Amino acid sequence: MTFAADGGTMVRDSSGKSTPSAEISPPASGPVISPTISPSDAEALLVDLASMFINNSSCASEHAIDGEPVEAQLPQANEIYRTLVEQIPAVIFTAHLERGIGEAYVSPQIEATLGFSQEEWLEDPIRWYQQIHPDDKQRWSVEAAQMFLAGTALRSAYRVMARDGRVVWFHCEAKMIRRKDGRPWFIHGIAFDITELKRTEEALQEERNVVSAILHTVGALVVVLDPQGKVVRFNRACEEVSGYSYEEVKGKHFWDLCLDREEAERFKMIVEQWGMGGMGQSGAESGGKEYETSWAVRDGSRRLIAWSSTVLPGETGGPAYIIVTGTDITERKRLEKAILEISAEEQRRIGQDLHDGLGQHLTGIAFMSKVQEQRLAAKGLAEAADAARIVTLVNEAITKTRELAHGLLPVISDARGLISALKRWSLEVEDLFDISCSFWIDEPVLIHDASVSTHLYRIAQEAVNNAIRHGEAKNILISLIPGNGYGTLRIENDGTGLPEHSAGDSGLGMQIMKYRAGMIGGSLKVESGVNRGVTITCRFPLRQGCYEH
Repeated sequence: MTFAADGGTMVRDSSGKSTPSAEISPPASGPVISPTISPSDAEALLVDLASMFINNSSCASEHAIDGEPVEAQLPQANEIYRTLVEQIPAVIFTAHLERGIGEAYVSPQIEATLGFSQEEWLEDPIRWYQQIHPDDKQRWSVEAAQMFLAGTALRSAYRVMARDGRVVWFHCEAKMIRRKDGRPWFIHGIAFDITELKRTEEALQEERNVVSAILHTVGALVVVLDPQGKVVRFNRACEEVSGYSYEEVKGKHFWDLCLDREEAERFKMIVEQWGMGGMGQSGAESGGKEYETSWAVRDGSRRLIAWSSTVLPGETGGPAYIIVTGTDITERKRLEKAILEISAEEQRRIGQDLHDGLGQHLTGIAFMSKVQEQRLAAKGLAEAADAARIVTLVNEAITKTRELAHGLLPVISDARGLISALKRWSLEVEDLFDISCSFWIDEPVLIHDASVSTHLYRIAQEAVNNAIRHGEAKNILISLIPGNGYGTLRIENDGTGLPEHSAGDSGLGMQIMKYRAGMIGGSLKVESGVNRGVTITCRFPLRQGCYEH
């Protein structure tokens, strides 16, 4: 393929005959580069051009075009440089310090960017300074002076006013070129329009300011962690609750703020699961669960915090950040505990009154009624039968009173009260439901707080009732085990087990058990049995001297 004299193309066929390309029909299918040339013709054209370039470059010094040497027809270096400069999407400028304004140069992009033609821009040597934004003029003067005096390159960003009043941001890089003898020769520089970049930066900064304001004014505790669980952000609410500043906790592992070592290990596992995206991601996979931990406070006190999390995914699919939000529930828990203790105390008082007051009163009535029955029977009077009926009714009232007192006061105020109550409860279950319910203890667990004993008894009571009503269990084992400063109450059954896809904590009874466990500083775990059934484990702290060896 060769170029025709009229600027068209001639295609050489296999016999060497050249024909105009317009006579060649495009292929029936496939992409067409232009209306008059097919892809195969285009490829042949490129090969022809390449061969011409190779042939001409090998004998350029031996041939002439139109009787003139090839070198004479090559474009001058300045023309090549100017063509290259004018294709760069930036404003390029040059100014000779030893010559007049006529030797200055600015690329034509100045007009597209600022609205001034090359001639307008060059005819006024101080136009650049005039168009610099007033707020940037002083800085430009200082940095330009440093370039002139010290010869340091100028690299900075400035705002320049366009003809129509727009503010254009330029990133400028300029350098003063010196002669061999050190005298200033000319200044050469380039300016890139970074207006859109600056607008984006300003928008991002504004967004960051809004997010930061929300982060620091919201009442909730907000902590941002990296995938390794280290603190990246720590809002003002966290600083106020913990007493530590962001700088003090920055880069530390989040679980280091937990007071209890075992609790810290448990929370570490939770954070690692968050980091793997297994829990808390967008709140969907965690099912809205909260994780409560005791947080270390600078003054040595402890605050109870309920945490939840959201995982922000990274570009590679893994987590980029973990956002953990928390609520200080210390006061709420204290009030709840106080209300529960008041309620329990009232129940104990009513139970004691029923047992010691009404029960004793009814016992006296039953005794007097029995004496009256005996007197009437001795006289052979028919009213003796009525008196016997009264004695029976009073005795039934005494029994019901004792049952009510026992329900309101299941655990006596004694260190061994829980042990006695669980033994009695297991025997009552066997008698009432005709199943096997046993209580096992290896060594006595002494609990001096009647409130703690009552909570544990109610947990065992609820667990046994659930096993019978919902699990249809036939064998139940209640055990109480001490060790390492903790006590463990375990209720095992051989019932039907947990429903499929159930975490075992969805029912109201389970929620109440978890609440009671939390009120005594413990935790509750619900698990499926080895073969079948359910095991409920409540682990709670024990004071020293709370169990015998």
